[in-house]
Amino acid sequence: MGPLRGIRIIEIAGIGPGPFAGMVLSDLGAEVLRVDRTQSVKRKPPAASLDFLARNRRSVGIDLKHPDGVAAVLRLVERADGLYEGFRPGVMERLGLGPDVCLERNPRLVYGRMTGWGQDGPLAQAAGHDINYIALAGTLHPIGRAGGPPLPPLNLVGDFGGGGMLLAVGMLAALVEQGRSGKGQVVDAAMVDGAALLNTMMYSLRRIGMWIDERGKNLLDTGAHFYDVYETKDGKYVSLGSIEPQFYADLLRLSGLEGEDLPTQMDRAKWPDMKQRMAQLMKTRTRDEWCEIMEGSDVCFAPVLAMAEAPEHPHNRARGTFVEVDGEVQPGPAPRFSRTPNEIARPPSAPGQHTDEALADWGFTAEEIAKLRDAGAVA
Repeated sequence: MGPLRGIRIIEIAGIGPGPFAGMVLSDLGAEVLRVDRTQSVKRKPPAASLDFLARNRRSVGIDLKHPDGVAAVLRLVERADGLYEGFRPGVMERLGLGPDVCLERNPRLVYGRMTGWGQDGPLAQAAGHDINYIALAGTLHPIGRAGGPPLPPLNLVGDFGGGGMLLAVGMLAALVEQGRSGKGQVVDAAMVDGAALLNTMMYSLRRIGMWIDERGKNLLDTGAHFYDVYETKDGKYVSLGSIEPQFYADLLRLSGLEGEDLPTQMDRAKWPDMKQRMAQLMKTRTRDEWCEIMEGSDVCFAPVLAMAEAPEHPHNRARGTFVEVDGEVQPGPAPRFSRTPNEIARPPSAPGQHTDEALADWGFTAEEIAKLRDAGAVA
């Protein structure tokens, strides 16, 4: 199922954005084959079945430092539409699996490369994590409250949004072009580039004078009283996003502030005072009471739900935003398709779980697989 049905992609196993890209592509219907190192197979991680990022694809265990293992991957490349890896620049070349070698073996191959700093530049060989990439991109600095430090937004912006998601987009774009030209190419996806791209609107707002480099003083960074989260009487939280004038009018009406002598909505000098007023007001009712009053209105309102709560919300239940697979609740595939629906057809796999069956499906004979195992090239 899914619009990418029939597309074959090799995932050289890694962490963070690579597995996320693999989940997205396989959720969309691509046959993504994860190549795990034989060392990972031997470790047998105990929670493999709970690694939701590993869903919807099979795993083979191959020793990438064994010449027969490298040869096996190149055999897979011959039948693949795409391949992606997440090593530092130069590692795949040293293994004998760089883009030049792979594209020579299969000129139609889309070769995706996922790094933090990119394939070139002064920092290309430096170690890093999400927090570092979004910091250098200028994307971490604006996130946080007035008077406080920058607040890392989990690893959603670098690893997944600016990394894995844009790698998947790049792979898809190159696959579309491949269909026209018959040629493959290399996709250089860097988290620092992606994190900067995600922040494009803020750079634009700053350029036209609508954003300042002070946290918590702007429209979308909790500077505005009508775009923030507030604690309720029972210690929970609600979110408000009443930016448009008509939505702000609904906020005033439903909160009980309508009719008071208030400053205009965009009087920035009065935002701190209005934030205090709104904070006091939100604490007069529980989260559920505010839901009764505002949920479903044009206030642009939603309760702030914990991860344990979100799957049980009526809207999420009605849409199937979360699904249950083998007794485990997890976010479902997105987006939706009217004619080629996507699904979770396979639970997460342990490293090397499908070595024999997957290699057979990709053209290896039983005798060849046995020889690879005897040589220690696969596990």
